[in-house]
Amino acid sequence: MRLPNPAVTASGLTKRFGTTEVLQKIDFSAPSGQVTCLIGPSGSGKSTLLRCIAMLEQPTEGTITIDGQPLGPWQDGIGPALSPARRRVMRAGIGVVFQQFNLWPHMTALGNVAEALRTVRRLPRAEAEARAIAQLGKVGLADRAGHYPSQLSGGQQQRVAIARALALEPKLMLFDEPTSSLDPELTGEVLNVMRGLAADGISMIVVSHEIGFVASVASHIVFLDHGRVVLSGPPREVFARPRHPRLTQFLETHVDVEASRLLQ
Repeated sequence: MRLPNPAVTASGLTKRFGTTEVLQKIDFSAPSGQVTCLIGPSGSGKSTLLRCIAMLEQPTEGTITIDGQPLGPWQDGIGPALSPARRRVMRAGIGVVFQQFNLWPHMTALGNVAEALRTVRRLPRAEAEARAIAQLGKVGLADRAGHYPSQLSGGQQQRVAIARALALEPKLMLFDEPTSSLDPELTGEVLNVMRGLAADGISMIVVSHEIGFVASVASHIVFLDHGRVVLSGPPREVFARPRHPRLTQFLETHVDVEASRLLQ
């Protein structure tokens, strides 16, 4: 399904690790200024797809287009080489938040956010720290700016990671299971920050098993299984009854009572 004004499109995207084909001719579009959620069972290729979009993995075949700029096409793992300068520009326009927080333990929350601005944007320390404080405020952590990661909860550390990515003003935000390492109480605070980003109209692609969040926030859903796109479309279409048998099987193990109400 092709969408108008896509932030990202993938065409014929294939990724192999040795003889294992993790992605099999993926075609999908993520609309600009909206939230696209990738769902599916473990091992379905969601994180690999996200890493290809983030330019952290090189596809074996196919093309990815980000904000109108094509990456690829690749054939047998070989594609047009990007100059280091062009790659840096494109990569700087993509913010990525992983399952693990990946914060520097020797830096405070302020330092973790400001460092990216100093090294990537080359901002003076004072300006970088002022912007960092502003971003920490947006995720509700201005009062924790002087705390080190070891002094923060898991949810707070993940919110620092989100602030760090947002500080670079990316055109596209990618989230790879950002709550998978958090307990239920801390999951909510991270999802609330992401809901705020969605309300601000930031282009987002989110890999998540939080079906309640997906059903309430996503404008577009892509359901993958065994490296293929099985279903894609707005939530009301993807979750409509009667459902695809494979989606029904997946939802039986990933939907709690609250989420089930959203899927009625």
